Amino acid sequence: MMMCKRATELMSQRLDRPLSWTEKVSLTFHLSMCGACKQCNRQFELLHRAGERLDGERSTQEKTPFPSNRE
Repeated sequence: MMMCKRATELMSQRLDRPLSWTEKVSLTFHLSMCGACKQCNRQFELLHRAGERLDGERSTQEKTPFPSNRE
């Protein structure tokens, strides 16, 4: 069985690259058995979504010029 340390490494890596079939199966099995890693996985996903949202807002702000106070 996969150790928690390896599971957390894979959780992080899958946000940056596709996991191999073997990595996916091993991680899925580990998450089905380990509540602590399941919670950690939820936190990784939450942080990833928050970062994407922040990045999207930042790029929108860069495209939109600031309104001028001069008239």
